[in-house]
This record gives sequence, C-alpha cells and structure tokens, in this order.
Amino acid sequence: MSSLDKTPTGERLHISIFGRRNAGKSSLVNALTGQPVAIVSEVAGTTTDPVAKAMEILPLGPVVLTDTAGIDDVGELGGLRVERSLKVLDKTDLALLVVEAGAEPAAWEDDLAQRARERQIPVVVVASKTDLHPDASRVQQWARTRELTCVPVSSSSGQGVDALREALVREAPKTFAEPTIVGDLLTPGDVVVMVVPIDKAAPKGRLILPQVMTIRDVLDHDASALVVKERELRACLDGLKVKPRMVITDSQAFLKVAADTPSDVWMTSFSILMARYKGDLVRFAQGARALRELRVGDRVLVSEGCSHHRQGDDIGTVQIPRWLRQMVGGDLQFGFSSGLDFPQDLGSYRLAIHCGACTLNRREVLHRQREASVRDVPMTNYGVCLAAVHGILDRALEPFPEARLAWKGGGRSGVRRKLKMARAAG
Repeated sequence: MSSLDKTPTGERLHISIFGRRNAGKSSLVNALTGQPVAIVSEVAGTTTDPVAKAMEILPLGPVVLTDTAGIDDVGELGGLRVERSLKVLDKTDLALLVVEAGAEPAAWEDDLAQRARERQIPVVVVASKTDLHPDASRVQQWARTRELTCVPVSSSSGQGVDALREALVREAPKTFAEPTIVGDLLTPGDVVVMVVPIDKAAPKGRLILPQVMTIRDVLDHDASALVVKERELRACLDGLKVKPRMVITDSQAFLKVAADTPSDVWMTSFSILMARYKGDLVRFAQGARALRELRVGDRVLVSEGCSHHRQGDDIGTVQIPRWLRQMVGGDLQFGFSSGLDFPQDLGSYRLAIHCGACTLNRREVLHRQREASVRDVPMTNYGVCLAAVHGILDRALEPFPEARLAWKGGGRSGVRRKLKMARAAG
C-alpha cells in the first residue's frame, strides 16, 4: 500500500463536484483521476449518492474528489438526492461547479455559488463538453460577473484538464494546511511521553489513528516520543534523565496519569489535541461549562464522526452517559449520531458532546460547531468532557491558555483581553 493510500481521509483536501444532471460531472471525475471511477451514462440522474475517490493532485498532494447527484434533480427522491449533494458542502474545501458549455447558467448554479460563498468555499467553474459545444462564452461571462474562475474542459478528449488542475492549485484555500497537532508546543530535542492503554477497544496489532498521528507530528518536529501503558508511566518518568515536555494520555486513563505526572509537566489528552487540530478548542472549552448546569432529565447528544463496531464498554454510548448520570445524580436523556449524519433537531439538546473527529476534516468539525452555536447549543468534545467530569480540565488545558481561560469563564473577546493583560504583566 502506498503512502498516498494511507493518508487519512480527514487529512486530505476535499474537492467536491456539483452541477446539473448530465452536465458531465462523473466524466470530469474520471478525467481528473485517469480512472473509470464514476459511472458515466447519458441517462440523467445516474449518480444518485455522493461518490468519493482518493487521489493526488500535485502540488496539492492527497485529495478526496466527491461526485454528487444533479442539483436540478426532481421528484421526492430527487429532492432527497439534492439535499444529500448540498450537505457535501459542509465538508468541502474547494468546489467545482460544472456547467455544460452550451447551456445557460440559471437559478441552480446561482444557488450553489451563493451557498459556497456563504461558507467561504472557493469555487472553480468548469465549462464542460467543449468537444460538443466549442463556444463556452456564456458560461465564462456568467462566471466572470461573479468573480469566479472558469475553465473550459472536454473530459472525453482531455483538453483543458491540465488547465483545470492548475486552477485547482491556484484556488485551493491558502489556509488548508491545518495547525499541527502538538508540534507548535515543542522544540527540537524535547521528550513527549504518550500513555496508550491497550484494551479490548484497541485494534489488534495497531494503535488508533489519533495516537499514530500524534507520534508522527512529534517526530516531524524533531522531538522524541516514548509510548507506554498507563501502569508503566511512573517508572518511565522516574527513569528519564531529562524532564519531559509533556505527557499525553488516552482520556480513559486521565485520573491515573494525572496522579503520576509531576505538576510541573504539561499533561493533556489525545482527544483534546484532536479538538484543537480538527476544530475550535476555545469553543469546545466554553461548551464544557454547560456540564456544570446539567440537570436531571436534560437531553444530551453524543456524536461521532465515524461508524465503528462498539465494544461492551464503549466510551460514547456507555462510559460518558454513565459518568454524566453520576455527576447530575439522576437520569439524562441521550441521543446518539455517527458518521456524516448530524441531527436536524440539534436545538432540542441541552449539550452536545463530539468525539475526537479523527476521520473528519477540519471544515466539517467547524461546521458542526457553527451549527450548534447558531442553535444556542453548547458543544464540547470527548476529551474536554472527560477531563471536566474528572475535575482535571484546568490542568489538561494548561498548554492552551486561551482555551483554559474560556473554561474558567468569559467569551472569546474577554479571554483574549485577559491573556493580553497577563502577557503585559510578564
């Protein structure tokens, strides 16, 4: 398996292709990938669900190309297909809007372009089927008036495909490079100790994705990573000749690791690191304040970004509900979601708790946080929640002062003001 194939989906630039039925979307996917990935037919509506393909576009690197159903689909089923296609925007970093060169852009294209603009998603317009319609001026003029790049392309002949790849490179979000997981907290030569419990939930012969990603990030920043099980941590720390920069633990071992880690060594969790890497940690920390206000009978959403086989003591469906019920001293009403399905009735919940989101991209997590904010529903993350429940969140957020102040109280502007004053005071 190549390194490209091993790149997690959540780490790739997500490029999604939209357009009317039979506009040439699936043919474009095949032309860009050089493979018959998508089914191509003259029958309108052949693509009924989003179809994703991992590939590489240099110099962008690994990307995910997603083909969608026609935005002009009709009927009850057609409406559902359009809804699923538009939902793909929530995880899209760069959109391709395919318009047949001989067609006149209309309300469908205007609506898609507006939705992308509202989400600050860059759009490249593709005037397709130029082998059949050499004059693409109408599509080009429509794109020009909306300040969008337009590239004429013939997927069958390949003409314009290279120009489209160049346009993708130019228009890709300049901020796509996500923050490092932990590298910005390290200097070359630092030692990081990682606590990785090996239990029945761990894949046999493998570590879970956040652990692997963090190890790689530590090594990429010229630091050393030591990996131990929770019962070996104290002996490991006692045997080190230098004080480690930080200890990172699985959330389920928080209490033991906190007890074994000296107070002058940073201690946090993989899930908290993923909350910062994939989303807005400050907002997650603010959301955790709602844990203090939970009351018996409140509704709590537990949401995961992937669908996986659940063990008997699953953290999301068993452990977190158990700890929260113990904390409030009574029953709570829990709702659960997984994969790309995010509840439409979000406003009915008192609190939302999200997983580490290792399989989601950053845009999708930030979108979910915005959706919760719009509906005035506090949202936090597994690691932040568990540290708060165990009474050690203040310590676990010590490496992240802005988030730590947000947990203690105050909005983002107030947090930044307090930080500025603290720094000025030395």
